[in-house]
Amino acid sequence: MKRVLLALVAVLAAYVVLYYAIEHRRAAKGPWQVTFAQLQGRSPAILINQSGLGITNVQISFPVSSNAVAKDSVTICFGEAQRTPFDLPLGKCVFLDTVFLPGTVAIEISGHQIQLLPRVLTIDGVERAWVSGENIFLTDKPTKKE
Repeated sequence: MKRVLLALVAVLAAYVVLYYAIEHRRAAKGPWQVTFAQLQGRSPAILINQSGLGITNVQISFPVSSNAVAKDSVTICFGEAQRTPFDLPLGKCVFLDTVFLPGTVAIEISGHQIQLLPRVLTIDGVERAWVSGENIFLTDKPTKKE
């Protein structure tokens, strides 16, 4: 009986240690933080930050004629799983994977699809390297990748 009880305690201790180790690794880098706002010239824009990857102040601006409108500046942290698609201040989130943060986020705004990946930023299917402080200006119509 002692051996069985000792084995159960050892297995429970191993489970607890492994659970917390995996959970720490899963959340260590933190979520994507995206601020949805109207700029001074009434241009809708998003500001992307991910401190765990060293990505700061990447701004994507949409045309003034865009139908996307954010009344106030709103910051959303994509850290919790949620059923997609769901509405955002300037568009909608069409894909969200938060298993290991920062994960992957795909957003549609004014006909443009923006994917936030740890490795690259993709805009309408075109990969761009992450450059902190970069300002990206999009046109009215997204370019189609053939």
